[in-house]
Amino acid sequence: MISIAKLASISLAITMAACVSKPKNEGYSRVTGWKYNDKTEAGFTVKKGYISAAPSGMVAIEGGSYTIGGKGEFITAPRDSKPRRITVSSFYMDEFEVRNIDWREYTNWMKAVFGKTAPRLVQKAQPDVTVWREELAYNEPYLQNYFSHPAFDQYPVVGVTWEQAMDYCQWRTDRVNELALIRAGVILPPNFSNLEKQTSQDSIANTFVFNTQKYLKQDSYQPPVGKNAKKDLYGKNRKVDMSDGILFSDFRLPTEAEWEFAAYAITSGKNGMVAEGKIYPWSGSQLRNPSKKQMGQMMANFVRGRGDMMGTSGSLNDKATITAPVDSYYPNDFGLYNMAGNVNEWVLDVYRSTSYDDMAEYNSFRGNVYLTPIVASVDALGNKIYKVDSLGRIATEVAKGDDVRNFKDGDPQSQIDFAMSDTTSGLANLKTTAKIDPTDVLRPTISDMTRVYKGGSWKDRAYWLNPSTRRYLDQNKSSNDIGFRCAMSMIGDIQQTKKK
Repeated sequence: MISIAKLASISLAITMAACVSKPKNEGYSRVTGWKYNDKTEAGFTVKKGYISAAPSGMVAIEGGSYTIGGKGEFITAPRDSKPRRITVSSFYMDEFEVRNIDWREYTNWMKAVFGKTAPRLVQKAQPDVTVWREELAYNEPYLQNYFSHPAFDQYPVVGVTWEQAMDYCQWRTDRVNELALIRAGVILPPNFSNLEKQTSQDSIANTFVFNTQKYLKQDSYQPPVGKNAKKDLYGKNRKVDMSDGILFSDFRLPTEAEWEFAAYAITSGKNGMVAEGKIYPWSGSQLRNPSKKQMGQMMANFVRGRGDMMGTSGSLNDKATITAPVDSYYPNDFGLYNMAGNVNEWVLDVYRSTSYDDMAEYNSFRGNVYLTPIVASVDALGNKIYKVDSLGRIATEVAKGDDVRNFKDGDPQSQIDFAMSDTTSGLANLKTTAKIDPTDVLRPTISDMTRVYKGGSWKDRAYWLNPSTRRYLDQNKSSNDIGFRCAMSMIGDIQQTKKK
C-alpha cells in the first residue's frame, strides 16, 4: 500500500514534469516537461547560470539611443554628417588602440605557421613602414624603428590597410577561441614543432590552423581532443557549439554608428536626462583639462597650429611629436582611451556622403556583403566538406544580390553620370562610365572600396577631434596617422556580462 507521503511525492513530480511554472527553471523544459541535461532522455543540454565574460582587453558598452552626426556649424565643412536619431545595441570595444606589440604577435604567428610554405602570406601581414616617408622631412628613423623597436611597443600600429585590419580581427577571433577551447579542456594546444614536418601550405591550412568557422561547420575537421571533450549519447566526441557558451563572437571593426556612440560615451544622469551636444569625447568643449587637479593638461595629442606638434621645450603641452602610448591622456566616460587624437581609426562602413540620410534606425551600417561558404563536396553520410582558403579558413563567395553596399545608392535614381568639361568651369552632363557625387567634385573618387575613418590624429587640427567628423580612404591604402581598434557584438545583454 502506498503511503500518503509517497503519494504526495509522486503527485508533485508529475505536476513538475507536466507544467514547470518558473520560466528560468533549468532542470525541466517549461513547454514539454522533459528534463534537461539527462542522457537517459533526449540528451538536450542547457547551459546553467551562464554569465558572459568581456573579451580580453575590451570594455562592455551598453547600447542606447543617441543623435549621430554633426554637432557644430562649420561653413567650409563637408555636409556629410546630417544629425539623425538612431539606436545601437550593446557591444564590446577595445579599451586601447591596437599596439605595435599586438601586431608583432600577429606577424610572429604568421611567420611561425606560414614562413616555410607561404612566405607571401607573411609579407602580406606586414605593415607598410614607408608611410613615414615624406619628401621634405627626415623620418627614416621611424621607418627603421617605429614598428619593431621595443621603445614603441605601446604605441598604436600604423601603416595597416582596412583589409589588413579585417584580417587581424579574424586572426584574433581564431586565437581567442582556440585558447578558450584549450582552457576548457576541449582540445589540446597546437604543437608548433610539428610544423617542421609539414611540407605544403594546404596541409598546414587544413590540419594545423584552427579556425572558428571551420571548427563549427566542417564535420570532418577535429583538432586534437582534450580531456574535457564533449560526448554525445553514444560516448563519441562531439564538437562544442555556440550553445556551450565557451566560444566568443567574431572580433571585427566597429561600425561608424558604434564608434561614434562609444567616442561620445552617451550616458544618462541620475535623473534619467541625457546631456548631448558634446564637441569632443570628454565633457565640455575645451581641449585642456578643466579640473582643479589636472588644470590645463591636454586631453589629446593633435596639432594646435602651424608647426606646433607638441609645444615648446621645457613646457611641452601634449608631449608627443607623433603618436603617443595608447594609454596616454584621459579615458572617456566609457573608459576608452584616445577616441580623439593619437591616430585616426578605421571603421567598418563604406563611405557615402549621404549615409546619414539613408541609415536604418537600429544598428545603422552601410557595407553589407553577405558571404556564403563554398561547399567542395558532400560525403557518403551527407556531411558537407567546405573549401578551405590559403589561411586555413572556410572559403566564401557572394551570391547574386548579396552585395548591398550600394543599396539605395548605386541605382540610376541616386547617381548622376557627369564629367568636368574642358571648356567650362561648371558641370557638363556628359555620359561617362565614371559615377561621381556631383556635389563633391574636388574630392577623390568614391567607390565600393572607400572606407570611413574617424577620430582625428597627431597630425590633425582640433576640428577632426570631433567624433562626428568623417573622412575616407580606399581599403587597400594606409597612412602614418590611421590605426584601429576592434569591436565585438554582445551576445545577450550587458546585465549578463561579468565586470572587470
